[in-house]
Amino acid sequence: MLKRTLLLSSLLLTTSGIQAQDQAAVRPAALEICMTCHGADGNNWVKKDDGTFGKTDGGADSPKLSGQNSGYLLKQFKDFKSATRINPIMNGMIAMLPDEFMEAAAEFYATQKLEPAASKHDENSDAFKLGQKLWRAGIASKGLPACAACHGPAGKGMPAQYPALAGQFPDYIEAQLKVFRDETRTNDPSKMMRDIALKMTDKEIQAVSDYAAGLR
Repeated sequence: MLKRTLLLSSLLLTTSGIQAQDQAAVRPAALEICMTCHGADGNNWVKKDDGTFGKTDGGADSPKLSGQNSGYLLKQFKDFKSATRINPIMNGMIAMLPDEFMEAAAEFYATQKLEPAASKHDENSDAFKLGQKLWRAGIASKGLPACAACHGPAGKGMPAQYPALAGQFPDYIEAQLKVFRDETRTNDPSKMMRDIALKMTDKEIQAVSDYAAGLR
């Protein structure tokens, strides 16, 4: 417990103050493995070839970690380590990390302020309306529940089982729904997400992923 508290304190102290594209801060060596893809504060601020730090577009492979529920993050870290959740990059990256680091990293990223992604569609578009319907009400005729039932009306999630999705990159949400659907991701309790995603078309997945990205 003392090790975890000291490590978390170090992470918080050394990464505070990263607020602008041209602003660099001292970053803990222990987080270098995470910062390569997720940035110093989990918002995908990463080091560029010229040595400065800038924001990426994220996408299907590199989610935002900032503001995510610490319990959910820790579960995913442990699932990657045990290969319960398969990802060629993450399985290798996290394999040798001790539990106390994973616990401290999960708590650290949970304390960081999310810089939310933006949705691609305006409120008058058919895609937005479909996404909103799926999020708020689901589709009863397909046995498809509302996303808000587990992830919350504003997409804040419920630790540790249901992640926050508000402001996440839409391409990442879409990619995860598709790997649940084809069962290449299987670390969802009781096959909940696999059963849900199996009932969704590509159009529905894209629409609700974009809608979630725009939630605040």
